[in-house]
Amino acid sequence: MRLYTGKGDHGSTDLLGDRVGKDDPRIVAIGALDETSSAIGLGRAHALTDRARDLLIETQRDLYKIMAELAFVDELRPEASVLPEERVAWIGEATDGVSADLDLPPAFILPGDSVPGAALDVARAVARRAERDVVVLANAGQMGNPQVLRYLNRLSSLLFVLARHEDRAAGITPLRAKGEGASLG
Repeated sequence: MRLYTGKGDHGSTDLLGDRVGKDDPRIVAIGALDETSSAIGLGRAHALTDRARDLLIETQRDLYKIMAELAFVDELRPEASVLPEERVAWIGEATDGVSADLDLPPAFILPGDSVPGAALDVARAVARRAERDVVVLANAGQMGNPQVLRYLNRLSSLLFVLARHEDRAAGITPLRAKGEGASLG
């Protein structure tokens, strides 16, 4: 089975209902979300806890739905490919649940104290870039569902607390960015 068509050899690709350049802001955002899901998958592969793995699977499935939503032109998008408000509530509750079980220092921390935590910190940084790419779409009037931005805004927080959760599972206390007594203020 051949996995390539050659149709994109000249810099264009298909959306569901349109043919656009590979530099189209929708394609850029979809690519950043795909990269985010892959980075989350790396974090999931290294995760020490079932709790983290389960929550990460949920976020990857939500990102898949968001990518599908962005891939459709408005006229062809089925309702099943629209991220509902309930998923925003879910990610907020998941973040609150994990952070309630942590003693987070009021300081910036350095990523890299455990492999699972570091992988999730990379995923967090990639998710923030993807969020910025979706903001470009929203500002251009190409993203009508406000739940997508709300979800992506919360995703980096969930990944941060899961990274700290995984650091703790590895028996690690993360290093503060400005030394042991540093604070955010």
